[in-house]
Amino acid sequence: MRRQRNRTKLSMEDIEFRTTLLGSLKNCLEAADKLNEIYKKTNETLDLILGNQLEIKHTRTEITNIIQTPDSRPEEHKNQVNDLKCEEAKNTQLEKQNEKRIQKCEDSVRSLWDSFKRTNIRIIGVPEDEREQDIENLFEEIMTENFPHLVKEMDLQVQEARRTPNKRNPKRTTPRHIIIKMPRAKDKERILKTARERNSVTYKGIPIRLSADFSTETLQARREWQEIFKVMNTKNLQPRLLYPAKLSFRIEGQIKSFTDKEKLKEFITTKSGLYEMLKGIL
Repeated sequence: MRRQRNRTKLSMEDIEFRTTLLGSLKNCLEAADKLNEIYKKTNETLDLILGNQLEIKHTRTEITNIIQTPDSRPEEHKNQVNDLKCEEAKNTQLEKQNEKRIQKCEDSVRSLWDSFKRTNIRIIGVPEDEREQDIENLFEEIMTENFPHLVKEMDLQVQEARRTPNKRNPKRTTPRHIIIKMPRAKDKERILKTARERNSVTYKGIPIRLSADFSTETLQARREWQEIFKVMNTKNLQPRLLYPAKLSFRIEGQIKSFTDKEKLKEFITTKSGLYEMLKGIL
């Protein structure tokens, strides 16, 4: 990192860094407020679902009791059963609506969490040693060892550097990952792009890996594209995984992108060649 020797005067870089830092703190507070709002809405949705489930259970019990009651007034019982079945169908529709609300809440939390991690770099494979309190300088060493030209061209600034999780598990055989939070997403993207082009990244000669930092749900969504990605890559469709978990590829001179497998499945039914290629894995 570039260290300012004369600390009596603030340079433009110092002012820019402090302004960026204050902006990041403001974003964190706004994110916390949004997360709290989502949490409240989720609780309200869950309460509504529980109420609907009790109502559905009551409706089914009534249907069962009517069916099992001696048939003294057949027509009246038949009407009651029909009414209750209509009520049950209505409750089933409510269940589906509630499921959509829950999914929407989960998607909002996932999006918020990914947004919070947007400027993070995850470093995998760095051995754990006595330098746990000096991770920021460790990142500088990795950059100097692998990307010396970037160190010269960029004003490398780090907002936060830490191991994750916070506590070491003695049963864990692999080193904990390092999270580096950059002030700007474009700096993170430039570093990761250079790492991909280099193919091999090391720390004191030990192979390590740099990657983007995603929420658990987004990471799983990206993994689900891997098999399809590999097949498309062998067929020269130029597939790409876009942020946060969108698959993009080129077909018939056009670039298509999809956020989930169901939409891709609908699309390939219109493309016979693509259908034959993916029918075994979709």
